[in-house]
Amino acid sequence: MLPSLSLVIGGAASGKSRYAEELVIATERPRVYIATAQVYDDEMQAKVDKHLVQRGPDWRTIEAPFDLTDALQSASAREVVLLDCATLWLTNHLLAEHDLRAQEAHLMAALTTCAAPVVIVSNEVGAGIVPENALSRRFREAQGGLNQRLAATADLVVTVMAGLPLVLKGALK
Repeated sequence: MLPSLSLVIGGAASGKSRYAEELVIATERPRVYIATAQVYDDEMQAKVDKHLVQRGPDWRTIEAPFDLTDALQSASAREVVLLDCATLWLTNHLLAEHDLRAQEAHLMAALTTCAAPVVIVSNEVGAGIVPENALSRRFREAQGGLNQRLAATADLVVTVMAGLPLVLKGALK
């Protein structure tokens, strides 16, 4: 049984998405996958195609690189949602020069009104060096703040390193 909001966080290629999928599948509820990636090249298309095949046909996929409110509101109480990932969603808004505080406020409001339990995947960016350019530093600060606010709101927070989960908050049931 998942709480209304869970956060799975970790570094790039840490296994966090796979672990989040396992959490969602274990609920045995109909599954909704909210994809935030935008495809700009063949490499990214291949990655998206690979993930679609790995997940299989038992997922309802919603592509929502910007507007998560409608995607989250479309989920019913009998479903479970995997939002993958908050990092790409934030990046999309940052590069589009949107008001990040306003977008985050919309996201947080949508999470509190979503009828289904939600598992969010996000990248941990606090373990690296201070980036050399202003855009990267702005991203790091925005991502770190978003992760902290998501973790404060979530009832379950799990970090994944080398494919191994470590519960930071809450408990797996």
